[in-house]
Amino acid sequence: MTDSGRAPSAAGAAVGRRIGIGLMYGLWRPRVLGAWRVPSAGPVILAVNHAHGIDGPMVMGTAPRPVHFLIKKEAFVGPLDPFLRGIGQLKVDRDTTDRKAITDALGVLTDGGVLGIFPEGTRGEGDFASLRAGLAYFAVRSGAPVVPVAVLGGKDRHSRLSSAVPALRSRVDVVFGDAFEAGDGSGRRTRKALDEATVRIQERLTAHLAEARRLTGR
Repeated sequence: MTDSGRAPSAAGAAVGRRIGIGLMYGLWRPRVLGAWRVPSAGPVILAVNHAHGIDGPMVMGTAPRPVHFLIKKEAFVGPLDPFLRGIGQLKVDRDTTDRKAITDALGVLTDGGVLGIFPEGTRGEGDFASLRAGLAYFAVRSGAPVVPVAVLGGKDRHSRLSSAVPALRSRVDVVFGDAFEAGDGSGRRTRKALDEATVRIQERLTAHLAEARRLTGR
């Protein structure tokens, strides 16, 4: 449950998707590859690289299904707090074991929704070089397939307002990869099993990023 006592809103996430479509296609020029690889129903985890300030909204606006992203609590300030909650996004404290965020995220998957995660934990090079353990935990605990997503482009041309945002009307490529199971099929959730799942996930995400760069020439 969220801090307000309500489960993340699937209807709100659908509204967020429509907002994302309008903003992302209005301000930039997304090119989407492989969206058909996202399962059309059932729980799914989108594992997204994180190099731009618009990665979350860009995936919300280009994914074929509404997405509930785990977003750092620092973003939930002022009027953004009720707005982000209203569109079904999940607040997470990255500095502690945030049990409310964990419950909310697992709730999304239990309800057959799409959970969006930046497995690197924070914005950086976007190369999946260092993953936090959260993605493996959610994938193994829920059994939901993981779909790697690479958001590429825009790092060579920044907005005049912020270096974290691509220049307006520049092309941004969003490449969805093949869904895969992170667990080994045993259902184990031990530390060793999660560590092994993290290794498997990193291998798949890194391979997808390399293929996405080859396809797009980025």
